[in-house]
Amino acid sequence: MTRMTVNGEGMRFRLDPETPLLWALRDAANLTGTKYGCDSGDCGACTVIVDGQAMASCSVTIGALEGADVTTIEGLSPDRSNPVQQAWAAEQVSQCGYCEPGMIMALAALFRTTPNPLPEQLAAIGNICRCGIGPRVLKAISRAAEATTGPQMLNGAVRPGSATAHPEDSKSETP
Repeated sequence: MTRMTVNGEGMRFRLDPETPLLWALRDAANLTGTKYGCDSGDCGACTVIVDGQAMASCSVTIGALEGADVTTIEGLSPDRSNPVQQAWAAEQVSQCGYCEPGMIMALAALFRTTPNPLPEQLAAIGNICRCGIGPRVLKAISRAAEATTGPQMLNGAVRPGSATAHPEDSKSETP
């Protein structure tokens, strides 16, 4: 039996300790927001937050997580008040939705430790989307960063979506 906290509630999994966390969450705890993607930890669809760190739930066993604190998309912010979730909705990021819970969880974990992440830190997340939501994700990241820290500079320019820069403004200027 493996004990851990999932979304703030104590849970005991009576499963083989070698069971991947992904399947314990989906099958035993009925938390289906965590998606199965590649089963190799490469796509990020199954990302959850374990003890404050983003982690591919398909790549870690429940036996390795005895006593861990796990947060899934269902527990990130039940009222969807997390800045990443708010930005996601405001920028209308959703398309097919399959990769999005993992992407949101990876970004939420990053924003907890780094409210104004550098482009290299964002690129290191590595979550894969095959639908093409990338441009809207970048806008949502900027919006979430602003909600967390106020208008920020990114490579010498004000982040898109801030109160001092709007996409319409840049269209009217010629280089």
